[in-house]
Amino acid sequence: MAAFLSHVTVDSRDAHAQSLFWAAVLGWAEDPDDPNEPGDEECMIASPDGSQRLLFIDVPEAKSVKNRLHLDLRPVDVPRDQELLRLLELGAVVVEDRRRPDGSGWFLLADPEGNEFCLLRSQAELTPR
Repeated sequence: MAAFLSHVTVDSRDAHAQSLFWAAVLGWAEDPDDPNEPGDEECMIASPDGSQRLLFIDVPEAKSVKNRLHLDLRPVDVPRDQELLRLLELGAVVVEDRRRPDGSGWFLLADPEGNEFCLLRSQAELTPR
């Protein structure tokens, strides 16, 4: 027997705002039959095929320590450094630049509520030429 991962839940000060940020970052969307509204205490977004979901839940306290779990993102169709610019425009902030001189490494970023996530190189940047 086994279990499957239904969704990942993220505690938030503003579930709706977080769902909008992450939907834009990932290219995901809310359920059109159950739209996320400002003030909703729970806001779900899902990948285009519905196989992956993130649920944001309002909690009274702000994030106060390092995440015990974080997301690692890989750009789909642009280089890492170009994707970084898009994420910054959406409201992410750079926490630490962990790139190496050879081009490997990553950026440690934070979302608008301070939750850390990493931005890795794209698959194309990993493929030897």
